[in-house]
Amino acid sequence: MRAGAEDGAGSGLGALFAVCAGYFMVILDVTAVNVAVPVIGRELSASLTAVQWVTNGYTLTFAALLLTGGALGDRLGHRRVFCAGVVVFGVASAACGLATDVVVLTVARLAEGVGAALIVPGSLALLQQVYRSPAERARAFGLWGSMAGVAASVGPLLGGLLVGTVGWRWVFFVNVPVGVLCIALTLRRVPPSVRQPGRSLDWPAQCALVALVALLTTALNEAGRLGWTAPLVLGAAALCPVAAALFVLRERLARSPVLPLPLLASRPVAGGAAIGLLFNFAFYGMVFTASLYFQHERGLSPLRTGLALFPAVAMSMFASALSGRLARRTGHRPLVITGMLTGAAGLAGWAAAGADPAYAVLVVPMMCAGFGTSFTLTGATATVMSAAPDTHAGTASALFNTTRQIGSAAGVALGGSLLASAADFTGGVRLSMAVGAAAYLVAAAVAVACVPRPGGRSGGGP
Repeated sequence: MRAGAEDGAGSGLGALFAVCAGYFMVILDVTAVNVAVPVIGRELSASLTAVQWVTNGYTLTFAALLLTGGALGDRLGHRRVFCAGVVVFGVASAACGLATDVVVLTVARLAEGVGAALIVPGSLALLQQVYRSPAERARAFGLWGSMAGVAASVGPLLGGLLVGTVGWRWVFFVNVPVGVLCIALTLRRVPPSVRQPGRSLDWPAQCALVALVALLTTALNEAGRLGWTAPLVLGAAALCPVAAALFVLRERLARSPVLPLPLLASRPVAGGAAIGLLFNFAFYGMVFTASLYFQHERGLSPLRTGLALFPAVAMSMFASALSGRLARRTGHRPLVITGMLTGAAGLAGWAAAGADPAYAVLVVPMMCAGFGTSFTLTGATATVMSAAPDTHAGTASALFNTTRQIGSAAGVALGGSLLASAADFTGGVRLSMAVGAAAYLVAAAVAVACVPRPGGRSGGGP
């Protein structure tokens, strides 16, 4: 189909809402499950490490297969792959709700991650396809980020409400009607995408990436149960750079690499991806550890835990919309830097709050983290996507979201391991928050070096 025809057919809010519905479902699942994790552990008699795998099994396949999802979208058409991902996600969610033990649940969560890996790259690539001018794209990416904020806000409350009334299984069952709505909207409102049948899939590189993410997640997850010097932990950590080197070597030699190295050599692309990894590491590590803290140490119910987390995630919705509006006047660079410094101040405040702080003392740090992360998301997204050529829009989207999900997996895994290995639970929480604050600070430094100034070149090399 011709590009002009696609633009005309797909313009308007209908296409935007159709695409964002799938992304909404993916983010809703992440935040809702975090609240349900302690109850799932009790009802399925699962250890803290096993519960971490319920969370990170999803994130692992999500992160590891995003580049393949982007390449498949470029090859087969982003709308087709996006819709396939929604179907896989919905079926896997139903399987999660029907799981009778933690092993079955973890396997179903792995399948959910496969569906998410097909959904997310297509969502950004379809927005880039529909909205052609920089101003329209900035507005669309801002609304896309706002959708993540809405899902993140609704997730803890919905998760807590469902767990406290009809049970944790409905945290997964709720994805089924959302998926049906997403498919209906997409087929009605989003035009078919241009295909690039000559684009091949680089399976050796994909296997190296899967190995890298799996090894990193295993090392961080199992450290809490086995100890940081256990052979499994040290062996997995030692093999991570080997897997990364094999991935880079394969991409240098491949005729059609899944991640073209010239794309990664772009400072805005590489820097934006690194920022995404760091803010997801800090934010989702905070949400996971805070959820466990409120239920284990404060004795809150799942619903009250959702209410306790609500100010932090509600800030996401407000910050994304505000960032999208301000970016048209200031550019993305000052907003990204400000967001990361705000997040760092927030988590540092929790780390310094003492052993038994009142909730009123913790709510401001959580709100700062939520605000800073989403205030940065729009700018980091636009930085990566604007620096990438349209022919590699799916790949650039997949790279950005791959690093973000690796950050989420690492944040949850490290946070859980710090809690499991700490002498006291509260001390482990404070240490986790301090590590998150450091990640935000590093992200701010990366933004200073890599995010272009307004009117500057977006695709320069390092």
